[in-house]
Order: sequence, then structure tokens, then C-alpha cells
Amino acid sequence: MIMKEYSLNPVLSFFFFLSLMILFLEMGVAQNTTSTIPVNVGVVLDLASLEANIALSCINMALSDFYASHGDYKTRLVLNTRDSKKDVIGAAAAALDLIKNMEVQAILGPTTSMQANFVIDLGEKAQVPIISFSATSPSLTSIRSSYFLRATQNDSAQVNAISAIVQAFGWREAVPIYIDNEYGEGIIPYLTDALQEVDARVPYRSVISPSATDDQIVEELYKLMTMQTRVFIVHMYRSLGTRLFTKAKEIGMMSGGYVWIMTDGLSVDFLSSPNHSVTDTIQGVLGIKPYVPRTKQLEYFRARWKRQFLRDNPNKFDAELNIYGLLAYDAATALALAVEKAGTTNFGFQKANVSRNSSTDLATLSISLNGPNILRALSTTSFKGLTGDYFFVDGQLQSPAFQIINVNGNGGRRIGFWTPTEGLVKTLNPRINKRMNSTSTSRLSTVIFPGDTTVVPKGWEIPTNEKKLKIGVPVKSGFSEFVAVTKDPGSNTATFTGFCIDVFDAVVKALPYALPYEYIPFAKPDGEPAGTYNDLAYQVYLKNYDAVVGDITIVYNRSLYIDYTLPFTESGVSMIVPIADNNRKNAWVFMKPLTWDLWVSSFLFFVFIGFVVWVLEHRINEDFRGSASDQAGTSFWFSFSTMVFAQRERVVSNLSRAVIIIWCFVVLILTQSYTASLTSLLTVEQLKPTVTDVRELIKKGEYVGYQKGSFILGILLDLGFDKSKLMVYSSPEECHHLFSKGSGNGGIAAAFDELAYIKLILSRYCSKYTMIDPKFKTGGFGFVFPKGSPLVPDISRAILNVTEGDEMKQIEGAWFGKKSTCPESSSSISSNSLSLKSFWGLFLIAGLAALLALIIFVVMFVYRERNVLRSSDSTASIWSRIENFFRIFIQRDSTSSTFRQSDLNDRNGISLPTMCAPSPSAYSVDTEYPANRSSASYDSSPNREPPHEVGLNWVSEIELLYISCLLFISLSCVTEEHLPLPSVPSYL
Repeated sequence: MIMKEYSLNPVLSFFFFLSLMILFLEMGVAQNTTSTIPVNVGVVLDLASLEANIALSCINMALSDFYASHGDYKTRLVLNTRDSKKDVIGAAAAALDLIKNMEVQAILGPTTSMQANFVIDLGEKAQVPIISFSATSPSLTSIRSSYFLRATQNDSAQVNAISAIVQAFGWREAVPIYIDNEYGEGIIPYLTDALQEVDARVPYRSVISPSATDDQIVEELYKLMTMQTRVFIVHMYRSLGTRLFTKAKEIGMMSGGYVWIMTDGLSVDFLSSPNHSVTDTIQGVLGIKPYVPRTKQLEYFRARWKRQFLRDNPNKFDAELNIYGLLAYDAATALALAVEKAGTTNFGFQKANVSRNSSTDLATLSISLNGPNILRALSTTSFKGLTGDYFFVDGQLQSPAFQIINVNGNGGRRIGFWTPTEGLVKTLNPRINKRMNSTSTSRLSTVIFPGDTTVVPKGWEIPTNEKKLKIGVPVKSGFSEFVAVTKDPGSNTATFTGFCIDVFDAVVKALPYALPYEYIPFAKPDGEPAGTYNDLAYQVYLKNYDAVVGDITIVYNRSLYIDYTLPFTESGVSMIVPIADNNRKNAWVFMKPLTWDLWVSSFLFFVFIGFVVWVLEHRINEDFRGSASDQAGTSFWFSFSTMVFAQRERVVSNLSRAVIIIWCFVVLILTQSYTASLTSLLTVEQLKPTVTDVRELIKKGEYVGYQKGSFILGILLDLGFDKSKLMVYSSPEECHHLFSKGSGNGGIAAAFDELAYIKLILSRYCSKYTMIDPKFKTGGFGFVFPKGSPLVPDISRAILNVTEGDEMKQIEGAWFGKKSTCPESSSSISSNSLSLKSFWGLFLIAGLAALLALIIFVVMFVYRERNVLRSSDSTASIWSRIENFFRIFIQRDSTSSTFRQSDLNDRNGISLPTMCAPSPSAYSVDTEYPANRSSASYDSSPNREPPHEVGLNWVSEIELLYISCLLFISLSCVTEEHLPLPSVPSYL
């Protein structure tokens, strides 16, 4: 059988295979569709607003883009949109419906911070995460509710950028203008703190109601015009902000000299879709915007979104994508990632255990089983979004930078950036911006301020109708150099003069802003003082005065209810007493030039030097021989006679001569110093205080004085003074009069006062009184302000500026004259007596020289007489040998060359010169010594060997070396001590 062959048509075969492929694809899609899990999420927005429609379109595009690139994910978010109708209750009702009826796993929204405030509580109760991309108030913090995640910038994050701008331009005051709701109030505490950190104060807060009429807005603006501050920070919704700037331009507040700064809310709203009618009213305004890096992904999405939005909303062709739309896109993406990460089970709700009698919706609200898992997943989710790196820290989206814009033309011109680490910078380039936290205007582009000017406004002006500070001034009769109030009876006006008044005027001029003020005397209608300084300071606490200027001392008890500025005078309390010439020139005045320790030391050294000379000379020098009393007398006479260089005895030993040279130098310095000191005591007037100790005043019951109305009364009572012994004075003249009377005769023995007053008294009576210790520390003079006054830091800095410059010297010279020629007061009684401290170096040199000479002599003598100690007589005791040794020591050395030379000179009638300068009689022929001054003959005992001449040469060399070294050391020490070298007589 022959079978018939059939051939397939190629065209039919192609369509057959194509149909099979389409069938398989549809089956796969159907299989994927049936395997995905829908997850309900809620969206609560003000659907009537353009911004909400923009955000909603971005959310839909985000989910479409996400699941297109993540087709393998098992979960699919299903949006359940509700309209909050721009109402807080509407937002809460919408959220309640979504949680209770739709059992949503999370909610995106709501739009405003006030709406979020209610919705957050519902999310916390149902454990449903609330993700808002437009609620920026700092009061909506994650600490309050762990189920709230802010997917936008916190308003508190921008306050440091605003304060950096204020600091960079040197503005010292700024007034915030904000809407009266939770959105407006939330930023104010953070903004105030940030401004205070850069030394800018907030003198006033302008609050405008959301329902304020145009007339109310104008009234508030006129109030701001009456103030001196010209820097305003605006934080409100777009609708209210548009009206505010329109009215500000109408009344002239958008002209030169004014500074306007918008927060990021207004900046985004005004500049995302610029409107010529709006931007025309905000020319020159500065603004803050979150910085979004420009990427290809962002530009591509912007083009796609524009086409999609016009397709869905053909009537809204002027809509522009803003930051909130981008944040909504990233928030939806983050939620889709978190839901998938949380798992595909437990999407149900657990019914709440409530009683049957409870019928409220809140009481019957169920709890999400998967809410905690989604919350943890959201907290750990991070990715690269349209707005940059997207991640949460403690429920808050992080932002790396803000951009600073300046409104010019029909849009905003970027002039720089602000980052937490780099401060103000022109560009975000980490390789260029190496400095940290810069606040210099050089790191910003040129700013065009209102009035079309590039000149930086001062930030303040002097208004004609601003309220002036009422400053109290003390009224007193004395010490008018510090403060004085003179009243003109004709015009009934008061004139305020004095050192304190001039200082305050100079300080106010040094402030970086105007401070209108007027002085008011603290006096009764009859012109008498209205109270003490404590009473005057308390008037500031009672708000009767805004400040006090005068000679007010900074003390602790007043600081409990008022604040002081830094002091502008020297601080401290001291005592002044009369001075008198206490130098009584009595019969014992010659003892005063030297202190007792120097007298004793000098005497002991005279004795010591005499002994050393005797030891060195008595064996070889006839002048130091004779009976024991003659030798002792001669030695001491020789030593003491060096004071007047009248010694007649000669010295023949080189060691003795070296010792005497050093000792003559010491005596010369000592006698010259004694003469100078005694001359000063006998000729110069010695003025000393009559009293030197407070305890002495208390013990003797002396009368002391203090200034009337001064806090020093309390110090004196605490010291132990009897109140009956205290007398008051009101002027330097009255104080002098009390001193003139004397204590016990209606006067005083001492006066206690502050240093400023004491210096004034001494400048007039410097020859009669002096200031002595103790000094009690006080704060000095300061200006008084109310507790917590923001003016105190500025006034204190201005005080430093004035006191460190030449202006303070000019003010002091105008009121106290040039620097007094009076000698500086000293609290201690200086002594004219010379002490051992001034001469111990000289005594050390002389003592070492003498001691070294003794050591050399003893070594030489022991070496020469060593045979005596090792006697051949073995029966001799050690004591007898030592006794024989000392017997030789006191005997005359007849073998000495000096004795042989002496005998030769005696035969020729020639006398040798002495070492030190001779007395006038010394130039005559030497007087013969008495015949009875016989010297001991040499012991010719058979046990005694003749003295050895061996070794005398090296002994002489030791003496010469010793003398040379001694002279070199002495001259070196003298040079170091800067002491003059004495002149050596020509006959030495």
C-alpha cells in the first residue's frame, strides 16, 4: 500500500508555534497572578489639593515600577485611598476606617502634621505603621510613638542651616513669624536654641492665626515695623505665606534693609511650581530646601511622571513634580520592600478584648498581627531612591544637606549648601570643602537682598516709636565721680553724669544693634534717695525698671533674683589706714641694717677665720706666737680688724694669704652694704601704716568706717566688729575728716571700701593713707538686668570690647585724672634690714676656702710628723703618742724658712708687709715685740727625729694649685652673683 505524503505549509507552521507560545505565556502569567498575595495598605491624603494628587500619582508609579522589576515577589500592595478633606477629624476618621474595616497593614500619610497627630495615636493602638512623607513638625517624634515613621525631613533639621546664615551675615537678632498651630509651634523651640548658640537673640515671636484676615496680618506687620529687628524667619503654609508677603510688600517691608528667610516648607511650595504673581512679592528672600542630587534616574522619572500625570489629569497642565512627590515615591518603594521582607503570613488582625457595654470604635479597634514585623523591616530597609540614600534612624529619614536659595526673577537661585559637617559651602565637593563648620559669607554666592541690593543689611534700625528701656540710676550725695544725678528745678529734668554712666553709653554704642533707653533717678519726689542699692536692684525684679546703671557691686544675694553683666571695674574690698613715719632713731638704730641671723653669722665667721689663720700661722709666724692668751687675742684681733683693714700682723703662709684675700672681699661687701643701709635708715623717711591687721582693730575696739548704704556693713559684722564701733561716710572728704579726728575722738582708725572707691580716696590723699591687706574678693561693678534677660550676654561682650580698648582709658582719665604720682600702696611692711639670704653665697665661698686650707694644712702636717705616730718605742700608748703629736703641733717650727728669713730681716732692720691694707700706723717701722713673748724651743728629744725636708717641693706645688683654683672659683662666683670686685690695695 502506498501511503500518501503530506507536507506542512511554512506559514501555517509559524502561526501554530506562535499560538503555542502565547498560550504558554498566558498560562504563566495566570499562574503568577494566582500565586501573589494582596496586602492592603492605606493612603490618607487631601485629595482636593494639587500636592496630594501629585503624591498619589507618584505612589502608583512607584508600585508599578517596583513590581515590574521584582516580579518574583509574592506580595503585592493594594492601595486603599481615603480623602482627609483637609480636616483633622476627617484624617482620623479615614485612618480609623482603613484600620477597622479594610485591615490595612500600613498607612501612607496623612498630609499635615496636625492630621498626623491624631492618626499616629490610632496606629500605635492598632500596631499599624504610619508613614508620613509630608508631616514635618518636630513634635511628631518617634519617641512618642514607635509606629510612626517620618519619611521626610524633620523641621528641626533645618534650624542649624538657618542659624548658620544668620551668623554668617552677622545678624544678632531675628524674629520668627509662624502659623499658630502644631506645624508652626513645633519648630520654634529648636529655632530659638539654634539662634542662641550663634549669639543671636529672639526679641519677639510673631504668631499669626491660620484664619487671620488681611487686616490682622497688616496689623502684625506694622507692629514688627515699630521694632528695631529687620531679620524675619517665616514658617507657615503656602496659602498664609502668600498673603503675608503680599501685605509686607504693600506696606514697604520688602525694601532695602529688610531680611526675609523662608523655611523649607514655603521654599518648596513657592519654587516647585513658580507663579509670577507670588515670586514677584518675595524678591530677595532667602530660603532653605532639602537637597536632592540630580541623577539620570531622577530626570527619566520626571519626564515619565509628567506624561502620566497629564494623561490622568489633563486639566492640571501647570503641575510640577516637587520634593513631596519624590518622597512619596520612595516611601511606597520602602513599604513594598518591607512588606515582602516581613513575610507572607499573619496579615490578619486580632480582635480586642472589650466589654459588651463598650460601643466606641476605638474601644473595639483590632490589633495587627504583622504590624511589628513590618515596622522592624521598615527600620532596617535601605536603598538608593530618587531622593538619595534612603534609610531610617530612630524612625526619622536622614538628610545629608540643605541647599540655600535666593529668590530672583521668576525662580530661586541656588547660592550654596549647608551640611552638618562642613557648614556653609558653595558646592558639595568633599575634595574642596575641607574646613569644618564654616559660617563665612565667602562660602556663599552673591546674595541679592530685598530692594535689589547686594549690600548686606545691618539687621536692625532705630525705630522712632519703639519702647525705650527704663534704666534706674542711684541717687547719692558723695562719690559723684562714679554716678551723679543733677536736677534742674526750672525744667524739672535730670542730668546723669559719672564714670558708670559714660561706660554704659559706650557699651551700648558698641552693641551690634540699637538699644533705645532712658535714665530714671531712683529718688523720692523731694530728690532724696528712695532706698538702698539692694532696694534699687529689687526694683528690677519687680519690673519697675528694665535695668540699673551705677556703681552697683556684684554680690551673691542680689544675683538670686537679678542678673549681672560682666564687671567693668577692678573687684575686691580692702582697708585703708593712715600712714606715719615710724622710724624712731634711737640709740640702737645701728643694729637695724642687719638682721639678727646675719649678725650672728658674721660674728661666727670672724671667730672661725681667726681660728683658721692661727692654725695656719702659729708654727711659722712669730706674730702669732706667745702665751695661749696672746695667741687667742692676736688671732681674733687679726680677724676682726679686717673690717677696717687695720690689722698689723703679717701672714706668711700661702694658705693663710688665700683665705685672707677671700675674707677681705667678703668683709668689703658686708661693710659697704651695712653703710648704705644705715644711711638710708637715718636719712630717708620711713612711712608705714599705723594698723596692719584687722584682728588688731577688733581686739583694741577701734572705730572703723564704711560707705553709707554699702554691702560692706555685712562683711564687717561677719568679721566680728561691734556695730557700735562702725561709722559711715558718704564722700572722700568725709572719710578724711573722720581719719583726722582719730579713733575714740569721734573718728576712725581704718576704713573698709571697694577698690574703686579706695583708689579715688588715695588719689586725693595719697600722702596720708595707704591700702593694706586683707582683700576680700567681690565681683566689681556690673550693670543689673532682669533674670534671664537676653541682653546680658551682648552687654557683657560689649563691656569687654570697651574695657580692652583705649576708650576705657579715656573715660577713666576724664573722671579720675591721669595716673596718680603717688607710690603704689603695699599691704606688707618692707624691711630695710639686710638678711643672711643676701650674703649666704659669700659666706659659703669664704667658709669653703678656709675649710679647704685647714684640710691641706692637716694633711701636710700629718705627713711630715708621721714618725711620731709610729714611734719606735713599742711600750708607748696611743694616747701618749697623740699627746706628743699635739705637743709638736703647738710648738714653733724653727726649721721653717720664714723664721730664718725673719732672723735675717731682724738683723737688717727690714719688716715684711701684711696681707691686708695696713692702718696708718702700719707704715712706720715695726714695733719690737716684748721680750717676754718667747717662743717654744724645738724639742731636741732623742726620740724626735729632725723634720724631713723631703717632699716640700710637691707640698708647695699643692699650695700654689690650691690658691689658683680658689681665686678662679671666687671670681666665677662673684661674676655669677653680679657683685662688684673690691679694689685691692697697692701695697698687697
